[in-house]
Amino acid sequence: MPTMNMLQAINNALDIAMAEDDKVICFGEDVGVFGGVFRATSHLQEKYGKSRCFNTPLVEQGIIGFANGLAAQGSVPVAEIQFADYIFPAFDQIVNESAKFRYRSGDLFNVGGLTIRTPYGGGIAGGLYHSQSPEAYFTHTPGLKVVVPRNPYQAKGLLLAAIRDPDPVLFLEPKRLYRASVGEVPQEDYQLPIGEAEVIKEGTDMTLVGWGAQMEVIGKAVELAEEQGIACEVIDLRTLLPWDADTVVESVLKTGRLIVSHEAPLTGGFAGEIAATIQERCFLYLESPIARVTGLDTPFPLVLEKEYLPDHLKIFEAIRESVNF
Repeated sequence: MPTMNMLQAINNALDIAMAEDDKVICFGEDVGVFGGVFRATSHLQEKYGKSRCFNTPLVEQGIIGFANGLAAQGSVPVAEIQFADYIFPAFDQIVNESAKFRYRSGDLFNVGGLTIRTPYGGGIAGGLYHSQSPEAYFTHTPGLKVVVPRNPYQAKGLLLAAIRDPDPVLFLEPKRLYRASVGEVPQEDYQLPIGEAEVIKEGTDMTLVGWGAQMEVIGKAVELAEEQGIACEVIDLRTLLPWDADTVVESVLKTGRLIVSHEAPLTGGFAGEIAATIQERCFLYLESPIARVTGLDTPFPLVLEKEYLPDHLKIFEAIRESVNF
């Protein structure tokens, strides 16, 4: 089985999708000859031509508006927004058009073939305009699916599933792991299920939930906890909308404790939605308050990035507080 980093896995998924279906079209800022700012679309224009992999003007609203039009007439657009921090000019097109196209037309029209790829998150010293995690803005929008892979294997399988999904999908890629995360990835075509969480480690004392790059951080905290004799169950949501509440509920009914961690700020973050749902369904089984370990309620900083990010020590401290409650 070949070894790939996350960028290579994403590129491989796009290659497979474009080879299989000539309606799949990739576009965005610099995705053509340049291969995208991170090179996720390298060689796709060379292989499939300028009509199927091409640059767009630097106007995010226009990119998604164009993608909506393509998808509505039967194409399968994969639009790239160069950084998730710059997705907000396209916010209206995504939440008011992409998400509502099928609903408002009574299913006469839809943009189900649309996938929006965008790198998110910190850890690269990118400062306030290249480090944000905007997932919660979109999980508030019925009609969208929001997917976040944590490694190359997931990135390929989930992206192929997103491209073939009957609903518009926002695919958030943890850019800190683009080249840092390397693993075995099947060369052949495969898909991973959207909407299903993965229990990546079983335990009895504590449930930890996260997604994307935060899973690596959670893993380091769990190693520290295990040295203290605390057995943690670790769940990667993989999909935030719709999120797999049943898997988290089943785990918390067993462990009685829950910590949710994400890079985005605390207030209004998706951890709040998870905490409310688990409190409703598991209240009588909870041994301690549900804890959130998140980014801070400030703009993403530059020199204080390490202080802002929820690292393994902050999560470990939350584990200890929960167990000793």
